[in-house]
Amino acid sequence: MTSLIKAITEAHAALRPQVPVSPLQLSGALSRALGCNVMLKNEHLQPTGSFKIRGASNKIRVLGKVSRGVNTASSGNHGQAVALAGSKAGIPVTVYVAATASQTKMAAIRALGAELKVVDGPPIEAELLARRHAEEQGKVYISPYNDLDVVAGQGTLGMELIEQAPDLDAVFISVGGGGLISGVGTALKNLSPRTKVVGVWPENSPCMLRAMEAGEIIDVEEQDTLSDGTAGAVEPGSVTFPICREVIDETITVTEAEIARAMRMIAEAEHWIVEGSAGVALAGLAKHAEAFQGQKVAVVICGRNIALDKFVAAVQSVVV
Repeated sequence: MTSLIKAITEAHAALRPQVPVSPLQLSGALSRALGCNVMLKNEHLQPTGSFKIRGASNKIRVLGKVSRGVNTASSGNHGQAVALAGSKAGIPVTVYVAATASQTKMAAIRALGAELKVVDGPPIEAELLARRHAEEQGKVYISPYNDLDVVAGQGTLGMELIEQAPDLDAVFISVGGGGLISGVGTALKNLSPRTKVVGVWPENSPCMLRAMEAGEIIDVEEQDTLSDGTAGAVEPGSVTFPICREVIDETITVTEAEIARAMRMIAEAEHWIVEGSAGVALAGLAKHAEAFQGQKVAVVICGRNIALDKFVAAVQSVVV
């Protein structure tokens, strides 16, 4: 963890102005509704609409010049981030996505100048194929989470939280492959060990959680989820697995209805459109708000990249 916190600190100093410091703001409406001081970390305001620009930009920074380009795999947000970071550095980017990925996110990846490869099968198949092709073609593969340079970039969010609110009692973070919570959790454990790190998963896709419970990465049956940004199996041997086991203090799972309700809560309170993975984090707090009464908690609003019709359908499904 010592080397990782050093890498996070270096990234925190090196990524400006390409990666802006995102606002941390108090939500009066959500605070009143949930009975605690709810601070929203607004990663949906980042250049590509999600926190992923942090890890992608740091990896490209560390790589320097890469003549043959890079491959990556993504459900959408990471692909956009690598496409933008690669474009700024003059590095060709190829993004592999599962055929089930959001059409909106696919279009955004293409618009940023990356080559898109659509792979039949689940997201893990896109990851494995992107890595294999990179090895065969002499390219660098950039994992969306299984890369310590990427994790260090995501960890800059944790550094910002401590600078913006050093007295946080807890931080709620949605979890997929674990890159975000590994980085943020490492920063918090080193700089604010009293702050609880709470990981939240959709019940329909709890892959890292089930691995943590089993003590090893295992195959987990998944179902469709509004939180497509956290969907997909954890790659065998992922560097995030042992870090997640070390830094996550509490775990919560939420239903699809709870995710949709949280998305609606954010829309009503702040007039923001956010994606399902952002709803997951707030849904976790809403589900366990009684345990955090009167405390100061942060919720990472990790992204906004969702098709309008999907968002509208989700919030209209909520029984009020």
